Amino acid sequence: MTDTRRSEVLRASEIGNYAYCARGWWLNRALGYPSAHKEKMILGEEEHRSHGRAVVAYHRLERLGYLMIALGVLVGLLAFSWWLATILLR
Repeated sequence: MTDTRRSEVLRASEIGNYAYCARGWWLNRALGYPSAHKEKMILGEEEHRSHGRAVVAYHRLERLGYLMIALGVLVGLLAFSWWLATILLR
């Protein structure tokens, strides 16, 4: 991606930076001054990645839970139909 194309694209984090401090965003974006809080920003990115992994794990467990419920209902229906068949065939 060329530098001119990159300057046209705004990332969500840049919008957050702008909302926090418009002047700081401009200094970084237009003049290329780095943030004085680079370590905190790196820690924040690590926290976001960790949270993202937790969200993915949550959704996997949620799908597994729905699958287990469906299997439980299926086993219950099979057990009920087997029980009903044994009563009717006596």
